[in-house]
Amino acid sequence: MPLWLEGKDYNHGTGHGVGSFMNVHEGPQNIRKDMNPQELLPGMICPNEPGFYLDNGYGIRLENLIAVKEAETTPFGTFYEFETLTLCPFDRELILVELLTPSEKQWLNDYHQWCEKLLAPDLEGDTKEWFLQQVKPL
Repeated sequence: MPLWLEGKDYNHGTGHGVGSFMNVHEGPQNIRKDMNPQELLPGMICPNEPGFYLDNGYGIRLENLIAVKEAETTPFGTFYEFETLTLCPFDRELILVELLTPSEKQWLNDYHQWCEKLLAPDLEGDTKEWFLQQVKPL
């Protein structure tokens, strides 16, 4: 959605099945604009990997793993949602905070707060100090 708001898009898939033994593009599922012969079902894991590349300019790509899970069932059917599996703070040195909108800052702060809540209790010493610096609000 952020790319569309700028009138841009990317010309590659958003996700695919995650395989074993280094077969990273294992099917049957994928998330693409054109052909998606396999519906996404609960328990399937995919990378969420949107990216944008401007020829002779720059490239941006964020990637994490997501799982399909059941969200709710209504009279209109069963609805699914994605659950983020990869929890890792974004590298603050690569973020130009002045270019973020208020909603983007809020999303990033919420994500980092979630990372802190789930990961910080298992860290200690220098690692924990570094981690807490990475997840502090922008």
